[in-house]
Amino acid sequence: MGTPGTLFVVATPLGNLEDITLRALRVLKEVGMIAAEDTRHSRKLLAHYGITTPLTSYYDENERHKAPALVEQVKHGKSLALISDAGTPGIADPGYHLVRAAIAAGVRVVPIPGPSAVAAALSVAGLPTDRFAFDGFVPAKVGARRKFFTALAQETRTLVVYEAARRLEGCLQDLHEILGNRQVVMLRELTKLFEEIVRGPVSEVAVQLRERAATRPLQGEVTLVIAAGAPPAPVPAEDLTTAIQRLRGEGMSLKEIARVLARERSLSRRQVYQAGLALPAEHKA
Repeated sequence: MGTPGTLFVVATPLGNLEDITLRALRVLKEVGMIAAEDTRHSRKLLAHYGITTPLTSYYDENERHKAPALVEQVKHGKSLALISDAGTPGIADPGYHLVRAAIAAGVRVVPIPGPSAVAAALSVAGLPTDRFAFDGFVPAKVGARRKFFTALAQETRTLVVYEAARRLEGCLQDLHEILGNRQVVMLRELTKLFEEIVRGPVSEVAVQLRERAATRPLQGEVTLVIAAGAPPAPVPAEDLTTAIQRLRGEGMSLKEIARVLARERSLSRRQVYQAGLALPAEHKA
């Protein structure tokens, strides 16, 4: 069968074509084939640097069934470079199945590090980076998005997520309601001509972007860095129940109670609301 080739996982620019390493350029010229997320997009980068290596498409929809065939070619001596449209393959981009298949086949897998939206965003966010959690793309549908943020409510690390600019208003609204008025950094179109970075409490960022969008709709990809939440203060269940009952007696609605107690006790509104719903019927009146 001969000597197996190598699978190179190559990071490419987020936008600015200068953000590519000399090693990445050399590898892209020397391999037998490049597997690209969007061949039309990648041809622009390759043409800019005079790279004529053959391309094959490798994207989310064909990743599972194409990976075995690509690995077979590498096993038979053809080295392969994997690239995505921007940044590092496998980081919320195609690559996982190909890397797993290569490892299972005993093929050598080599990282060619470089641009990553996660690292770029954290480096300029001005929020703690000693511990952080990357949670990929925020779900597009409202219900799934709210569940997504609810699951992160107790996270005490800096959070990084991806979002589409066209969905950003709804995303920030749910983030504010579920995680509170945390400090956030919105980074849009990183390294590109219209790069934009907005920092501040989520309520202020949302207002600023809403005013801007009224005259110029937001476009492109967004990376959101979200400050860690403080660990919730332990509150005995009976104390919370008593507080809900007291405020009910004062004529407040459960929605109003959730807003007040969430602020007072460093809880999410959802936690308080669910506690109110769980009360026996005689305590809800």
